[in-house]
Amino acid sequence: MMSGSEKLLLAEIEKWEQELQKDIRTDVERTLHKWINKKMNELPVSVKRILFSKFDKCFFHLHSIIQGSYGQQEARNQILLTAKTLGEDIYQLKDLQSLSIDQLHYLANLQTSKHRIYSLIQGGMTGTGGILLSGVDIPAQILINLRAVQLIAMSYGYEINTPYEMMTSLKVFHASLMPKHLQSVGWSELKNEIHIGAAQAYFYEGEENLANNYDVEFLLKQIVKLSVIALLKEKIISGVPLISMMIGAGMNYRLTRQVTNFSNIYYQYRIIFEKNSHAGGYDE
Repeated sequence: MMSGSEKLLLAEIEKWEQELQKDIRTDVERTLHKWINKKMNELPVSVKRILFSKFDKCFFHLHSIIQGSYGQQEARNQILLTAKTLGEDIYQLKDLQSLSIDQLHYLANLQTSKHRIYSLIQGGMTGTGGILLSGVDIPAQILINLRAVQLIAMSYGYEINTPYEMMTSLKVFHASLMPKHLQSVGWSELKNEIHIGAAQAYFYEGEENLANNYDVEFLLKQIVKLSVIALLKEKIISGVPLISMMIGAGMNYRLTRQVTNFSNIYYQYRIIFEKNSHAGGYDE
């Protein structure tokens, strides 16, 4: 039987889905999107295939590096320790799914808040205009946000070291990076996999080539951000390049908020569906 909190959350997700259908881009964003698509369509198919393959390999390697890192294992253990304060019978990540949706949201929100702060600080440091800090800004943003997706998945009781969960976390990450007016496409694909029961598999049997024009658009937006920071770093206020720091911090925080919000909604919807469809209580 679906709880009152789950029904309320599903209603909020439905409202969010409706918001995804709206196109609220500025004229600058529309122009940039059209220009990128035009230029990408002019590239030979073989060149695009190589470019997208490089992107995919980069994301796969980063995912593996983060997953196997000591810091990620420590974060996993911390999630379990925190979960034990909410339920005594918590010994492994899948046991978290016995907790209520409010408790799971609390665990995920701890990771969400933490990574938004990381992104804010990292963006502010980039805004100082240092060559080294600017050079590592894009890789740092990818690492922070990909790690956030992984930890949010763990907070809802999903082990990301299986082939299916690894690919799913990458798909969630890719979908969250899409321009907002196109996120509904990625959301629909992810939602469909939940409905057909693909999420119960160990191995992933869907499309493994994830990179597309939107990844290029994401990178170009980051390059534009860095260019603006470079232009404004000389505007000093009380000895500090405050304007460029605010731009760097604000844009990076906004990106992480977008990624973590999308990820939270995906895993919330998924666990509510799986819990209640097994019990025969889900009716969309």
